[in-house]
Amino acid sequence: MTQARRDGEPAAVVSGVGVAVPAGVSQARLWEEYFAEYYGGAVRSLAQRIFANAGVITRHAVVSPLVEDVSDWPTSRRMDRYLTEALPLGRAAVAAALADAGVAPPDVGLFAVCSCTGYVTPGLDILLARDLGLAPSCQRLFVGHMGCYAALPGLAVTSDFVRTHHRPAALLCAELTSLHLQPGAVDAGQIVAHALFADAAAAVVVTPDGDGYAVCDVTSLTDAATADHMTWDVTDFGFRMGLSPRVPEVLGVHVGRFLGDLLARADLAVSDVPGWAVHPGGPQILDVVQRELSLPASALASSRAVLAGYGNCSSATVLIILDELRRVSEPSHVAMIAFGPGLTLYAALLRRSVG
Repeated sequence: MTQARRDGEPAAVVSGVGVAVPAGVSQARLWEEYFAEYYGGAVRSLAQRIFANAGVITRHAVVSPLVEDVSDWPTSRRMDRYLTEALPLGRAAVAAALADAGVAPPDVGLFAVCSCTGYVTPGLDILLARDLGLAPSCQRLFVGHMGCYAALPGLAVTSDFVRTHHRPAALLCAELTSLHLQPGAVDAGQIVAHALFADAAAAVVVTPDGDGYAVCDVTSLTDAATADHMTWDVTDFGFRMGLSPRVPEVLGVHVGRFLGDLLARADLAVSDVPGWAVHPGGPQILDVVQRELSLPASALASSRAVLAGYGNCSSATVLIILDELRRVSEPSHVAMIAFGPGLTLYAALLRRSVG
């Protein structure tokens, strides 16, 4: 856990954000032209309801099943495609974040990459550092398989580096979930995954000063007793998600106290926070967070808008929501919340900063 920053300590400010996505496709088309047949027979009516109620209108995919069906591809072929597609998306997102922050690539002291949807060696951190023109002395970190919450521990690490070394750091979250379409998967968890997940790359640049959002605190909680509720297994045909319908229930047990403790360390209450970036694991997840924190419907408008326009892009999603918030309203404080395997909850508190 990154402790709350005390007055007088060096700042770590998210001063640049960049987002890159592949081509978009409507949820309706995906259902009507592919998944309606994929989920035929007795499961079709259930699948249709799940797709219709997923809260998604448009998704983005490097491999759309309307153009190219990867469901029978072996994992090795999917990993080859991961490298081909992740490099340009990641490069575009980081370049945009650097430009937004006004930071030259050779000035980056740490480059961290989070991704749970592909394996390559040399990794994205090495290849993108080369392609972006980062210095050979730039430190690198690759975080794999943490899932949807990975952006927040990534943000904690980059912020700690900036405070310690007084140099900029960059964080990239790149997820290509479309590569993991499963062959003949008819269980409810897989239907939910196929209805929600999408592709995106999102990056932030953290600097010792400047305009943006200062990272005040990052915290986490893992309920190891529910570790089997969310899984992400490597199979011969890509990575396969296991998802329990009890996930919202478990989050509901923890999220109120979890967020209350985070905000109390900053002498804030839930009502003092105007900006909320909540990972949209699905509409029910957002409903639980809204209920347990007694938030008005408007508080999660950006989170629901990103779910509708992008789908669930795993670790990249909360960074996309942060970008949406700062462009639309520039709130004085932002609470970021994400969830994933463990079951793990992560949260960060950011404060508007004018350097």
